Amino acid sequence: MASQVYAGPYGTEPRHPGWPAKLGPLVVPAGTVRLRPVHLRDGREWSRIRVRDREYLERWEPTAAGSWSDRNGFGAWPPQWFSLRALARRGQCLPFAITVDGVFAGQITLGNVIRASLRSAWVGYWVSSELAGGGVATAAVALVTDHAFKAAGLHRLEATVRPENTPSLRVLGKAGYRQEGLFLRYLDVAGDWRDHIAFAVTAEEMGNGFAERLIAAGRARLPEPR
Repeated sequence: MASQVYAGPYGTEPRHPGWPAKLGPLVVPAGTVRLRPVHLRDGREWSRIRVRDREYLERWEPTAAGSWSDRNGFGAWPPQWFSLRALARRGQCLPFAITVDGVFAGQITLGNVIRASLRSAWVGYWVSSELAGGGVATAAVALVTDHAFKAAGLHRLEATVRPENTPSLRVLGKAGYRQEGLFLRYLDVAGDWRDHIAFAVTAEEMGNGFAERLIAAGRARLPEPR
């Protein structure tokens, strides 16, 4: 069966360029960070972390129907995984699991992928509270950004963060994103319409790569040769 292709102003390319893929590694204080496609078998650890980290995560995530335990229990993962896989196969999403030393530690997603003359996506991520401050999220953002501009063929990435979310603001700044403005009452989070700071980066700003910038700044390194 022939693979699907997209024919647009930039020529003919695969329907979902850059997917699936495995990215990394980068070594940070918390351990060795890699990205890979999300798996159905991630459900148990995904649920364990998210149920445990409710207080840490819920205040930053969009308001949704149902209780936190219902939305993040083990049974909630299979439909989410099927949905993410379907979007990835249509080229609308690149959903990655973040692993640290080979263990599931969070997620990072390129979502709302639009091609044609826009070629953009948003970046969203979360990481286990046990790894907070260990450089994991910054490494994951750098890896997925490099991948977006290279293999995935995108031109612009955006991320929005509540002004109160200081750790995430630092992640995007260290990863090389720049602040573009403030979106007033942008998203319903924790039961109210919240302002968000808009960050973005384009392919022209890539230079030698965002992972390489982290290495040059001493925030990450490559593994030692075996």
